[in-house]
Amino acid sequence: MKLNYDSYIGTFIRRPNRFIAHIDIDGKEVICHVPNTGRLKELLTPGVSVLLSYHSSPTRKTKYELRMIKKKEAWISIDSQLPNALAYEAIASDVIEELIGYTTIKREVTYQNSRFDLQLTDNVNLNYSQQACFVEVKGVTLEHDDWTYFPDAPTERGRKHIGELIHAVNNGHRAVLLFVIQVEYATGFTPNKATDPEFALMVETAFKAGVEVLAYRCKVSPDEVTIVEKIPLVL
Repeated sequence: MKLNYDSYIGTFIRRPNRFIAHIDIDGKEVICHVPNTGRLKELLTPGVSVLLSYHSSPTRKTKYELRMIKKKEAWISIDSQLPNALAYEAIASDVIEELIGYTTIKREVTYQNSRFDLQLTDNVNLNYSQQACFVEVKGVTLEHDDWTYFPDAPTERGRKHIGELIHAVNNGHRAVLLFVIQVEYATGFTPNKATDPEFALMVETAFKAGVEVLAYRCKVSPDEVTIVEKIPLVL
C-alpha cells in the first residue's frame, strides 16, 4: 500500500501520554498524535528516529501524525489503523494463501456484540461457498530478538473479539485471527503471555476450537507498507 503522506523525519523526545508525543524536527519541537494506544516502550526511546506525516486540516488538534519508528536500521509501522487496510489489500490480491478465492470482502461487519474487521463471502472453493469467513486483524509492533509478540499491553477488547470468533466457528462460520507483523525483519510470532496471559490462553483456546490463527509479515518503507509473507507462529 502506497503511503502518500507529506512526510518528515524527526527525533523522539518524550511521550507525556498515550495520545501525543513530542518530536524534534530540525531543531524545532512539535507535538504529534500517536495513532497507537499500545505502550511502545521498546520503540519510543529518547533520540530514536521517527517518521511523521503532516496534515494541515483546521479540524485537527495536532498537525503531525506519528507513522513509523526506526529500530535496528529498519522502519516499524505503528499506525494501528493501517493493518486492516493492509489485510484487505492482501486478501484482494491473493497474498494471504489461506484466504484465496473469496470474491466479496466487507469491512467492519457486526457479529453478536462485536464488529469484525473483515467478512469474506462467495468463495469459489466449494468447501467455503456456504459460509461467511470472519477475519479479525491485529497489528503487531512488539519485537525482541527478531521475534514478535502481541499485545504490548493488556487488551480486554482483543479477548472479547477472540470469544466472538469462537462463537462464529461454533455456529458454522469460518473464523480467522490474522496478526499483521509490521516489523520487516521479524522471524516469527507468539501471543504475549507475559503481558496478557488471558489473551494468550484465549488464542490457544480459539485455535483448538477451530479458529485459524495466522501471522503475516510486512515489508515496510517510508512510502509503502505491504504484507508479503507468512512467518512461523508458536502458540
